[in-house]
Order: sequence, then structure tokens, then C-alpha cells
Amino acid sequence: MSPDSSVHAARLPLAGLVLGVLAAVGFSFKAILVKLAYRHGVDAETLLALRMLFSLPFFLFMGWHGSRRAMAPLGWRDWRALFLLGLSGYYLASYLDFLGLGYITAALERLILFAYPSIVVILSALFLGKPLTHRTVVALVLCYVGVAFAVAHDLALSDDTTDVMNGSVLVFGSAVAYALYLMGNGQVVGRLGAARVTAWASTVACALSIGQFLLLRPISTLDQPWQVYGLAIAMALFSTVLPIWCVSAAIRRIGAGPVALTGSLGPIVTLGLGAVMLDEAIGVAQLAGGAMVVGGVLVMARGKR
Repeated sequence: MSPDSSVHAARLPLAGLVLGVLAAVGFSFKAILVKLAYRHGVDAETLLALRMLFSLPFFLFMGWHGSRRAMAPLGWRDWRALFLLGLSGYYLASYLDFLGLGYITAALERLILFAYPSIVVILSALFLGKPLTHRTVVALVLCYVGVAFAVAHDLALSDDTTDVMNGSVLVFGSAVAYALYLMGNGQVVGRLGAARVTAWASTVACALSIGQFLLLRPISTLDQPWQVYGLAIAMALFSTVLPIWCVSAAIRRIGAGPVALTGSLGPIVTLGLGAVMLDEAIGVAQLAGGAMVVGGVLVMARGKR
């Protein structure tokens, strides 16, 4: 191998890791942007519609570009699968998450969402007959004890414990919806390709979110402060489109396993940003819970190797 090729090979993993970290930061920043937008009085339905509206042109371009390079056009069966994936993974998961953020802190939201691999494991055991190993059971216990610690931290600081519980249930529902998306995604990606699945499923979610807004809110609701529009654009670019592209590019360079591990930075990033930008309190129980959730997910990730 020549010196030039050795340097090029060394740069690929570094570039992949950087892209993976950027994706983790981008996805984690979404909760911060949502909480900041809520301070201006916007509701979940309007904010989600704006986020999806600004993201839609990028997804349409990605879908068009992916379809041009595809060997075969999409059939009715493919579109049905893409609709279900978009409904579960990008629309329902996003909507429940936005609703939940109206009640709980960004840090707690990210910790609950980060437990989604455990939900995939449980659902796979219940419906696909995949056995639970001793390592997996330990990881599951670690994850949910960690979530309980984080919820207890927020309950202790909240004036309305009902809000914390309602928000936690909504965000957990979001994690379940995303877990269902991942389980279905694995059946479709191999046939259609990751780029087309992501682009068209996201386009479906955009249409559903915008349609929901038109059904539930008058057009006059779009008369929002300029800060809401700025935050929605930032959410679309830096917490939706860019992270999705970064994940795809990172996987091409270093593989899905290492990219998934960079996602463990998510709760840490959100915890820090929440403290700095939203004045969210950080406590020992929350830090311990976060460490348990991240540790449990990493144990499950190692078990899949």
C-alpha cells in the first residue's frame, strides 16, 4: 500500500466518526430547539408542520435522486410499506415526541427516547421469537432502572407530577413507534435501498404532519413570531436533514455498528445543552440514570456483534 493510500484509508474512519458525532449532536439538538420554540407560544401541531414543511424539499430531492439511480421503479407494495414506515417512524414518533416535550425536560426526553433499542429487543422477543440472552436481560434492567432514576429526578423538581408522567408516557410512545419503524425498516431497506426508504418515508411523514395541521388548525395559526420560524428552519436543517445525511455518509465509511455507538453521545449532549440553554437542573439521580441507560444500550449493542 502506498503512503498516499494509507493516509486516505486513515482519513475514512476519522471522517466517518466525525459524521457520526455530528449526526448525534444534530438529533440531540432537536429537543432544545422545540423547547425554545414553545417559549413563544407555538403548539406542537404547528411547530411539527413547519419543521416538516421546511424539510420537505430536501426529502423530495433525495427521493428523486435515489429513484433515478434505482434499478427498478417503486410498485404498489413498496409504496404501502413506505407509507407505513413514514406513519410510524417519522410522523407518529415525531408527533408524540413534540407533545411530550411540552411536559418534560429535554434531558429526560432524550434519555427515554434513547432506550428505543431495548424496545426493539422486547418486541422482537414477543413477536419474532428471538431469545433473550442473560446479557440482554441485564442490559434491559439497566436501561429501565436508569429511566426510572431520570423520571424520579424530574418528579422531585416538578410542581406538577402529572405533567412529568404524561410527558414521559408520550415520549415512551414515541420510542415505541420508532422501534416499530426500525423493525419494519429492516425488511424494506434490503429491497429498496436506504436512501429511497429514508427519503420517501420522510416525505410521507411530511405530508401527514402538514395534513394534520390543516385539519386541526386554521391557516391564521401560521402567524407566528419570527423566532418560531427561525427555530423551525434550524430544526429542519440541523436536526432533521443534515443528521440523516450524516448517518448515511458515516455508515458508508465505518459501518452501522460504530455509527450506532456514536449515538450514545446523544443523552450527554442534550443534558449539557439543556443545562446551558434552558436552565434545566442537573442532579445526581439524573446523571446516574443517564449512565445506566447509555450503559444498557451499549451492552445490547455489544451483544449484537
